[in-house]
Amino acid sequence: MGIVRTGLAALAATVALSAAAHAAEVQKSGQASGTPEDVWAVVGDFCAIKDWHPAVVECDEMEEGGDTYRILTLGDGGKIKEKLTEKGDTSYSYEIIESPLPVQNYAATLSVTEDDGDDIAEVEWTAEFDPADGVEEAKAVEVITGIFNDGVAGIGKKAEAAAKQ
Repeated sequence: MGIVRTGLAALAATVALSAAAHAAEVQKSGQASGTPEDVWAVVGDFCAIKDWHPAVVECDEMEEGGDTYRILTLGDGGKIKEKLTEKGDTSYSYEIIESPLPVQNYAATLSVTEDDGDDIAEVEWTAEFDPADGVEEAKAVEVITGIFNDGVAGIGKKAEAAAKQ
């Protein structure tokens, strides 16, 4: 009987730890030249990421079962499959379906809103995720933070170039 109680206690402790675990979160924001609508015109298409993110060399958009997906090809040949989950006037949300990144249960939102300045927009990219099995949370956060830093900087450069035209 003692073994059963010990086993049940260990199971209860494991369930409690799992319930207490929380998803990691990364948030990056920055400014871009133009109104939110101007900036969104540059970056808002689901596959426009190939035009403003330096790590993405190709993007293919497709529909499957009424849902919109994109396949991102990275500079190193890696591929990421993402599903569009929501689209607003100047925002979209998506989740990663397949990826070489060290994350799982990844859901993110990219949005452009008005900033306090004239013709300056605020770009915000946020994500919640769990580290992939066997990956330290700090490592997963570091990777996503790097992706977001490069992406928000890329949006700023692309929007500035568009504003000068």
